[in-house]
Amino acid sequence: MSFDKLKPFCLFIVGPTASGKTALSLELAEWLDANIISADSRQVYRHMDIGTATPSDEELSRVKHYFINERNPDEKFSAGEFGIEARKIIGEKISNGKNIIVCGGSGLYVQAVRGMISDTLSSDEDIRQAIQIKAKVKGWPALFAELKVIDPDYAKGIDAKNPKRVCRALEIWEMTGKKPSEVFKEQENEFPWKHMMIGLDPERKLLYARINRRVHDMINTGLINEVKALLDAGYSAGLNALNTVGYKEIIAFLNDEMDKETAISEIQKNTRRFAKRQMTWFRKFAPDHWISYCKEPNLSDIVEKAKKIIVEALKC
Repeated sequence: MSFDKLKPFCLFIVGPTASGKTALSLELAEWLDANIISADSRQVYRHMDIGTATPSDEELSRVKHYFINERNPDEKFSAGEFGIEARKIIGEKISNGKNIIVCGGSGLYVQAVRGMISDTLSSDEDIRQAIQIKAKVKGWPALFAELKVIDPDYAKGIDAKNPKRVCRALEIWEMTGKKPSEVFKEQENEFPWKHMMIGLDPERKLLYARINRRVHDMINTGLINEVKALLDAGYSAGLNALNTVGYKEIIAFLNDEMDKETAISEIQKNTRRFAKRQMTWFRKFAPDHWISYCKEPNLSDIVEKAKKIIVEALKC
């Protein structure tokens, strides 16, 4: 194969949590001489390595990564901001003949890179406050139910327990009179660089087993101490960064709101639900190619499949 014909281009690697994206991205980055952009809404934060499955120091030393450990947990960082910064990096790398891989499970962040959302969409503080007051009276589940009626397609892709996302969607509806999904679609811009997207699609039973094991691994590696250290450092449990599967359950455990085994079970359950939402999102914005497997895969087999897909797709 001719590596000259592979350059420069952008490869997206997407899929649910625990599907093997990181391992695949590292192997392909070395093969393609590419840098990696992490499209993960939590790996960007420092001091949250275990609960976000951030690549290890050894893995980070193998390939240059962006958006890993770049913000403190109390610093705001939006999908729109990520999209703007990531597209700038992609443009610079590709113009210099460098391949780039965007790897992650945050569908919103992948959309942002593709130019499908923007931070330029205005806000209305009065509408937002009115929605929040309404939530205090009726509860966020009731407002999420309203969103499901207004825009069922968009509601499928967000966490019903994430008030920030629910509030923003309803704010857009009140501001524009349009469904959030329609507004984001209207914002879609051309992705001007050669690109392709590969999605990892493990069989659900296998994926859930991998998730359950990963949670136990996180606990054994020190997730509880990681969360305790964040709280001891003065980071509020109410931060958006900590309103994350794995962290909120351990915070509840540390606050004596549930025992350790219940916290572990809740993390597993909520991670499985998150993975299901991820797949719903990615099937809606379908990758060019899926790599599916129904039994525990050998990494080298997945890597070879991905290489063949890339070579064939780019005709190199």
